[in-house]
Formats: sequence, C-alpha cells, structure tokens
Amino acid sequence: MSKRLSRCYSIADLRCAAKRRLPRAVFDYMDGAAEDEVTLHRNQADFSRYELIPRCFTDVKDVDLHVTVLGSRVDVPVVLAPTAVSRLFHHTGEAAAASAAQKAGMIYSLSSMSTLSIEEVAEASDGPKMFQICVWRDRELLKQFIDRTRAAGYSALCLTVVPTPGQRERELRSGFTVPPEIRLANVIDTLKCPNWLWHFLTRPRLSLANVRGHAGAAQDLFSVIEYAASQFDPSVTWEDAAWMIREWGGPFAIKGILSAADARRAVEIGATAVIISNHGGRQLDHTPSPLSLLPEIAAAVGDKAEVILDGGVRRGTDVIKALSLGARAVMIGRAYLYGLGAGGEAGVDRALQLLTEEIKRDLMLMGCRSVQDLDGSCVRRVPT
Repeated sequence: MSKRLSRCYSIADLRCAAKRRLPRAVFDYMDGAAEDEVTLHRNQADFSRYELIPRCFTDVKDVDLHVTVLGSRVDVPVVLAPTAVSRLFHHTGEAAAASAAQKAGMIYSLSSMSTLSIEEVAEASDGPKMFQICVWRDRELLKQFIDRTRAAGYSALCLTVVPTPGQRERELRSGFTVPPEIRLANVIDTLKCPNWLWHFLTRPRLSLANVRGHAGAAQDLFSVIEYAASQFDPSVTWEDAAWMIREWGGPFAIKGILSAADARRAVEIGATAVIISNHGGRQLDHTPSPLSLLPEIAAAVGDKAEVILDGGVRRGTDVIKALSLGARAVMIGRAYLYGLGAGGEAGVDRALQLLTEEIKRDLMLMGCRSVQDLDGSCVRRVPT
C-alpha cells in the first residue's frame, strides 16, 4: 500500500484522495446525485439519529463478523453495490473491485452497465458475485444475461428497479452528458490529472462490455450508453420480476424497495432478499433514507427474506446500527468507489480494510462477540 493510501484513515479521507486524482467531471459523476441532492445528504445524516448502547463486562477477545447473505457465507456483512462504468474511475475498474472484495471476504455485485464483461470479472475473482440486471425491452437480451451469469458461476442475481434515469445536475453543469460537451474548462481540468489521462488514452476504449456488439449498439462508450438507455423498460411489472426469479432459479434480490408493501410483495413472488435503496439519491430526490425505513420493512419481511440496507454507509458504526435495526448486511457504492478512484485495487483494499477494522473495533466497544448479537437493544433514537 502506498504511503498516500496508508494516510487515509476513513472513507472521507479516500473521498478527498479520489477528488484530487480525478477530473472534476468524473468525480462529480461518482459523487453527485439527483437534482438538489437532498436524498444524498439525508442517507448519511439519518445515521446520526440513532445512538449506540454498549454492554459492559463481555468477553470480546474473539469477535466474529461472519454472516450468510444470498446463500454465501461471507467474512464481513458488506456487499459491494453494482456501479456503472467503473473503469472511468480507474483503468482496472470492476476487476480491481471484485478482486478486493474476494480478499476482504465480501460479495461483489457487477452492474449490467459495467466496462468489463460478466465473464471477465468471473476470471478476475473466485469470490461470491452477484450480477445486477434491469428490465430491458429486449427480453431475449435479458435471458442471455441470465444464462451468461449462470454459466460464469455467479451466486446471485439482483434486479434494480429504475424505470428511467434521474437528472443529476452536477453532471449537466460539468458537461458530463451523452454525448459529452467539450468545454475549455473541462480540458484544462483534465490536463491537471496526467496519470488518469494517460491511462484513459492508452488503455482499451471504454464501452459497456455486456452489450457491446449487440445488434443496434455501436462500439464507442456514449453510443452504447444511448443504446442501453433506450432499452430501459418503464412498463415493468411484478409479473416481469416473478418471471426473472423463475428463470434464474437461485438467490435473487430486488434493489430499490422503499415501502413495507413492496417488500411484502417481493417476498410473495419469491425474492430471497430485499435491498432497501434509493440508489444513493441518484434517481428520485426527496425520498426517505433507507435507514429510516429499515425497522418497518424488517418487521414486514420477518424471517421470510433477507433485508440488505443500501445508502449512506461510511463507517463501521453505520453498519452496526443497520444490523441492530434488522438488516442482514449493508451495501456500499461510493464508499468503495472513492477507494477505486484514489488508488485502484489498493484503494478499494484500503476502503474495505477500514470498514472491516471499524466494524470489529466497534463491536468490541459495544460488548458484542458477534454481529449475531446485534439487535434493537443496541440502539435507540436520539431524543428530540
């Protein structure tokens, strides 16, 4: 690990390191959210609404973080979220993140909008992996995704519910659009990031690897993005989700659940897990934070499905609060992307190391021998 990364003592430090290394437009794509970014800030802020209640005189010499998520026994209750075009942040992209997840004993989720293919990421990591799909207009392409995921040995499938992309105004202001706007300010800013620019120009061109070469899709990144965006189907129904669950026949998560009613419906159609998520605030602004909905949704689901919380996790204490309120595991996106942007695989290693050490240390301070010991007695709402 470089001295620069070793001096990052938190996810916030890695965010600062990524901001220094990346062109502003690229960083804003990673860091930004929809419209006024109210949801983005709420996701993190709502963790401060809960206090931790430690227990005294417990033997915590050996602390166990193991948990079973989506059929895989993992070392840490953290899942790396599916994030698009990861090679934009570092030339090693999805392969680096998947490899780091394997070393950390976590599940890696590959986006259908990835810059490395299902098969390439399978070659990069033997760890448990989940592939994320959306509902595409071309159902034959969707079936191909499912077949390829199964053949490549992925352990789970994740359906993300996004009928149309949100408007992220930071990207509009920086010209990070499809097609991109070339502005003098962007050119000057990019020239200030020579290491990033060198790899961007000398490595294979970015494209969406899982749809590259498909009929109607051109080869350059922005043409393929336009094609992929045209494939999003806003008419998706619960019947479509049920068909995918039957077609896959294994552990299946639905990501984007924000109500107890939808969580119950997901269980009824056979979902293994519900992922409480507002997609990091990148789609619909002014939605509730996943943490604020967690107790209600966990109660609605009971033991019929696993509950995974996605949104705002930056600290080990965030993970402990989520597990105490009923989550089986948490999902992180920006938290590991900051590491990727700061230093490739070593940066992701650092991000996952920091979270793991924080969870273990905080469990000890809580007087808990295992994540299984966490329950509602470990937290309380901050008195108002």
